Amino acid sequence: MAELPPVVDAAVGILIHPDGRILMAQRPSGKVFSGYWEFPGGKIETGETPQQALERELQEELGIAVLSTLPWCCMMHTYPHAKVRLHCFIVRHWAGEPVSQESQSLQWQDHITVSPLLPTAAPLCTWLRDWLQGWDSRDIS
Repeated sequence: MAELPPVVDAAVGILIHPDGRILMAQRPSGKVFSGYWEFPGGKIETGETPQQALERELQEELGIAVLSTLPWCCMMHTYPHAKVRLHCFIVRHWAGEPVSQESQSLQWQDHITVSPLLPTAAPLCTWLRDWLQGWDSRDIS
């Protein structure tokens, strides 16, 4: 019987700029799927809630302090090396300017066109586009 890959919990933030653009981060070299684009975030450490992990990861990766979030969705994806449970948050309010702290490229996108997308990011982009369709910035504060 084949051994099942371990489940890894991760939290990601979908940062939405006041003008509606969304922040994408490119995985740095040396990491699995280096060069692929994703939403910023990372693994949930033992004893952390997804919210706490998100706040820590965005501080470490982008140098920002998260002020508020909206829990959005949770999804599972099986990679050859692990099964990932992704806790996704909409982030509209933060302190500071997002700047790469880990040598990854960052891009604000009107429509997400960066490529290649991490396999977990691709469905999120579709869901996000549908969710934001008809959205007004006054709807989320």
